[in-house]
Amino acid sequence: MLVRHRGLEPSIDPSAYVAPSAAVVGDVRIAAGARILHGAVLTAEDGVVVIGEDTVVMENALVRGRRGHPAEIGSAVMIGPHAHVNGSTIEDEAFIATGASLFPGSTIGAGAEVRINGVVQVNTVLAPGTVVPIGWVAVGDPATILSPDRHEEIWAIQRELNFGATVYGVGRDVPMRELMRRQSDFYGAHRDDEPVNETR
Repeated sequence: MLVRHRGLEPSIDPSAYVAPSAAVVGDVRIAAGARILHGAVLTAEDGVVVIGEDTVVMENALVRGRRGHPAEIGSAVMIGPHAHVNGSTIEDEAFIATGASLFPGSTIGAGAEVRINGVVQVNTVLAPGTVVPIGWVAVGDPATILSPDRHEEIWAIQRELNFGATVYGVGRDVPMRELMRRQSDFYGAHRDDEPVNETR
């Protein structure tokens, strides 16, 4: 399903494929030979989503673009099933495995791999060719890669990356009720979404 959001609609190369059950919302640009499979959601909330040539977005993956943190995915990239790519830049020929989570401001270098259930935290930079092992966490710039049981070490780096400001544009002092009121207002823009007539 193609959807106009905030007055912008998807642009899809004629040689690309978008499955009927995928949702492509707003300013999403899909290049030649790209494949968007069933249940995938590509949503340009208030920032662009770019999918490069011959990139495959597998079933039930989420790719989200946001203000200041577009989702820019290069060519020949694999985005695995149930992966979560939120405001991340992914360079050519990277491999993002099943269940991986990439957070706003992160950059995945060319040919890097984020393996099953790997996490790349906000504002983290993976050098080209880097591997995040199954279930491990990459954090910082340049990235430090740690097993998930090393929470205190992860938090010591993550604390300085300013998750709240990066993801929500707020400081740590904003209470959850106020944060969610703002998020509810922001996502309320979807009330004005319109399906785009598909002619192909």
